[in-house]
Amino acid sequence: MQDFKVAISNCLKEKIEELSLEEISALIEIPPNKDMGDYAFPCFKLSKIFRKAPNMIAGELAESIKAEGAISKVIQLGGYVNFFVNKSQLAQTVINDVLTQKGNYGRSEMGKGQNVIVEFSSPNIAKPFHIGHIRTTVIGNAIYKIYESQGYNTTRINHLGDYGTQFGKLIVAFKLWGDKKVVEASPIPELLKLYIRFHEEAEAHPEMEDEARAWFTKLENGDKEATDLWQWFRDESLKEFNRVYDLLDIEFDSLAGESFYSDKMPRVISMLEEKGLLIESKGARIVDLEPYKMPPALITKNDGSTLYMTRDLAAAIYRQETYNFDKCIYVVGSQQNLHFEQWFKVIELMGFEWAKDLEHVGFGMVALESGTMSTRKGRVVFLEDVLKQAIDKTKETILAKNPNAQNADEIAKQVGVGAVVFQELSNSRIKDYTFSWDRTLSFDGETGPYVQYTHARCCAVLRKAQEEVSTDINYELLTNEDSSEVLKVIASFNKSIVAALRKNEPHIVTRFVLDLAQAFNKFYHDNPILVEDVELRKARLALVESTRQTIENGLKLLGMHSPERM
Repeated sequence: MQDFKVAISNCLKEKIEELSLEEISALIEIPPNKDMGDYAFPCFKLSKIFRKAPNMIAGELAESIKAEGAISKVIQLGGYVNFFVNKSQLAQTVINDVLTQKGNYGRSEMGKGQNVIVEFSSPNIAKPFHIGHIRTTVIGNAIYKIYESQGYNTTRINHLGDYGTQFGKLIVAFKLWGDKKVVEASPIPELLKLYIRFHEEAEAHPEMEDEARAWFTKLENGDKEATDLWQWFRDESLKEFNRVYDLLDIEFDSLAGESFYSDKMPRVISMLEEKGLLIESKGARIVDLEPYKMPPALITKNDGSTLYMTRDLAAAIYRQETYNFDKCIYVVGSQQNLHFEQWFKVIELMGFEWAKDLEHVGFGMVALESGTMSTRKGRVVFLEDVLKQAIDKTKETILAKNPNAQNADEIAKQVGVGAVVFQELSNSRIKDYTFSWDRTLSFDGETGPYVQYTHARCCAVLRKAQEEVSTDINYELLTNEDSSEVLKVIASFNKSIVAALRKNEPHIVTRFVLDLAQAFNKFYHDNPILVEDVELRKARLALVESTRQTIENGLKLLGMHSPERM
């Protein structure tokens, strides 16, 4: 790919010895108005160096730089040197790259040889897979795909919440009120009812909490009845979870949850003892983090049972020893910030230099319009229900417009699920938001269906043309403003992916595909494609196919499909 910014930086470097190439490149901006050029270099920083006014420096630079190769024109605008790129060269570079690389366009080998773990989704066994889980699930999946696209050896881990005192509560509830056949008929809703009933009854009978803790201790000690019930809860829950993962088209390389580390925690406790980090406190054992302005890290409770902290330490050590990771990313809600700060610090205090490679990617919370979600009170929206309703609504829309639509079920699934995923990824992950059925299922404006429809529109044009798309075209025919705008967006694809990777922000890729869809739809509206002029038709079809391929590649990174018909 011809990088026009690099070409401009090199031209400027020949004239400005006092700044490095990196400093020059960092200063280059995109002008606010297309008439002002494609790139602009501000000269204000140079006024101290050259002891001249910025506009004088800009004038001298603009006069001295030749417009050749990648640059078609150089002008001075106030204290800026503005550059216009060679539109024909832009078209040739972009279209050649996309049509040659196809599905690999946007990919790179920048991460070759580096191992990255992405832990995401991680629902709790025997609890609803609700709308609150969609954030970690789709953000994590997109981050995995973004890293994988840049050559990193990436592993997806679903750290299932399949351990802890809540299983003691569930065992007590099932033994008191449960029915195996009823649970197997509808596992999560029935287990949820038992969990809710436990909390209702425990308010009047607090001794039930002690009984639950006792059952969890039995589970930790390998008691057969406790272990058999726990395994059954886990197996039945996974059947339901997998239906949601199938709808989202998400897979994992490992389902090693909290329970996997139950036999690895004694070693961690021994290591903490050897380092002199463990302190007794009211019967519990802690790591004192007061010198780092944090509360103590609780390692074992006064009854000897372990906590999230213990299991997370064991998991991190196991993963480093097993995967030799260069980065381990945890996609977990930002309300867990303190927990991650604490145990990252404990890993550091244990003497592991790879503590610096642990990264918590937080995100904002989801609330319901009716109030905060609460599993204990049964106030949840099941994620499967959201996805199925999105699919049903999409199918209604498709059949209303085209009663004889082919593959309506498959298209409805791709578009309906895509609408939900796209909304999740369309804003900065750190923002809190309120879940709304109406907004999620709206297909107007800057939505997933809008981008998918743009892809389908490209496919329709190419089907109608019935001719082979080639790079053997007259690139001068793609130098008008509408064509150049589409090409400039396509050219920025890899930069958008790398920016998303650096910030762990999939919404940067979401914004990219929206920008491309909008630029293409303006081109499509104002520039007839299937014209009689053979050379013009060939050139514009190459642009259509380049757009289609890039949208497909972009949506794939978000975990979405690109229907050919809608």
